[in-house]
Formats: sequence, structure tokens, C-alpha cells
Amino acid sequence: MASRTLNDFWIFSGNSNITLSKKICEYLKMPLGGAKVSTFSDGEIQIEIEDNVRTKDVFIIQSTSNPVSHHLMELLLLIDAMKRASAYHITAVMPYYGYARQDKKVAPRVPISAKLVADLITTAGADRIITLDLHAGQIQGFFNIPVDNLFAAPVILQYIRNHFQNDIVVVSPDAGGVERARAFAKRLNAALAIVDKRRTAPNVAKAMAVIGDVEGKTAIILDDMVDTAGTLTEAVGVLLENGAVEVHACCAHPVLSGTAISRIQSSDLKSLVVTDTIAQTPEAAACDKIKVLSIAELVGEAIIRSNRGDSVTSLFV
Repeated sequence: MASRTLNDFWIFSGNSNITLSKKICEYLKMPLGGAKVSTFSDGEIQIEIEDNVRTKDVFIIQSTSNPVSHHLMELLLLIDAMKRASAYHITAVMPYYGYARQDKKVAPRVPISAKLVADLITTAGADRIITLDLHAGQIQGFFNIPVDNLFAAPVILQYIRNHFQNDIVVVSPDAGGVERARAFAKRLNAALAIVDKRRTAPNVAKAMAVIGDVEGKTAIILDDMVDTAGTLTEAVGVLLENGAVEVHACCAHPVLSGTAISRIQSSDLKSLVVTDTIAQTPEAAACDKIKVLSIAELVGEAIIRSNRGDSVTSLFV
């Protein structure tokens, strides 16, 4: 079979993050494919692909962010439309994978929603998944198709190196994030600390104590996502109580739901560095504490390598 070239693929996008999709296309120096993704008055989604994708390698960019179920349905219908239009290969590029927090049974008679979403995407016709910073790595095993789980670490690490020089401590806001925080601390040659967190109910957290020395240091909290910012703001308070000079935070996915922005604004957090896996709301864009880094080049490079059949291993840092 002849080697395939970059001319063989198309990029399409749902409505969840058009800005990121355009940035990725700018990096790839190619136009965004034409797709009408509209909604009937009753909320039913209508899809129409405007370009010929027969025998093409198709990449559909869509984060399943708020409104999560609506954006997921857009993705499923886009995949189905591509399959019925005889696309050669369909890759779902999901910078943010919604429902990832529901990756196991934590109580009787509850679904494993992350697995169900994986089944839906596969059944719709996706041949490969490209995503970033899955909340739980084992979600890759929920798919029977290849999954490239990239990490925003290169982008965030570069920002930290450029803006924080000496005497920093990388902080995991809970026990589940220790592995991620340790990897960052190792690359930054920094100390590591852990906040002992107890969750009393969904979206309700209470920070209890700090494991590790943060006194006199700049604390950088590292997490995969910030949702209601309850965990984050609790962690800020306990770190300052334990002698941290100031506290900053970094995360890949700025979910920022509910009262998250007001919590961040009223807290002692100096800055929150996020990526553009999720489109910013006007409220988030107006928050002077939030700094957005783009993962467009990272995702664009993954698309190029996937299309060419090259290894993406060097992107997994």
C-alpha cells in the first residue's frame, strides 16, 4: 500500500470548542472542514457534512464539556455521518473526555458511565481516540480501539520553568494525584507535598492536613481538572496555614462549573494556569487570575503522526 500523505485527511469540529479547532488547523496549515452542526427547536441535533470525505482520514475535534450530554451527542452523530459518507478512518479527538470521573462503581446500583461513553463512541464508528489527561488512565482499557492519551505536561512544565525559578514545591491536592505531582516535581527538581483531603459528598471537599514541607516556599498545586474549585480553594487555605509564601495552581481541564469562578476570585490563590481543552466562558475569561495555555500544537502534532503512521511516544511525557 502506498504511503499516505497529509493531503489525505480532513479536520472537522463540533460546537464545543471551535476556537481550539481553528488553532489546530492553523498549526496544520489547513482549513477546517465544513460541517453544519445545528439544533432543531426541540433540541434535536442535525448534522450535515459539506465536504467529500470518501476514502479520507477524518479527525473530529470535540470536547465533551458543558453541556456534556449535548456535546457527546454531537460527536456521536458526526462520527455516524462520516461513517455513512464512506470515510476511510475516523479519529475522535477529545481534548476533554467527559464522564471520566465515573470510571468505577463507588456505590451499589450506579453506572460506570465512562465505560458506557466508550461503548457509544466505538459503536458509532470511531476507529481511534486522541485525548488528553484522562482522569483515570484505565479508561483506555474501556475501548476496543486504540487510544492515545496525551498529556498537557510539556505545555504546563514550560510555563512553570519560565515563571517560577527557585524554592517551589509541587502539591497534589489529594492522594489520587500523587503520581502526576511526583512526575512534575522530578522534572522541575522540586519538592513534593500532598494535601490530605476528605470528600463528604459529590463536589464537596474538606482539606485536612499537609504531608510534606511547604514552609517558606511557593506552592504550585497540580491537578488534572478544576470543577467547582472546592478542593482547590480548601487546599490553598491549608497550604498558607502551613507556611507557604504564596499558592498557584495548574490544571489541564478548566471545567469551572457552578460557583468556581467566584470561589477562585475570593480565595488567596495567586493564579490558576489552565489549557484550552475546554472553551472559556465569558466569566472565566474576565477572571484576571486565570491564565490559558494552548495545547493546539500538541494535538496538531499527534494528528500528523497518527495520519502518517508515525510514533506518538515522544508526546507522552
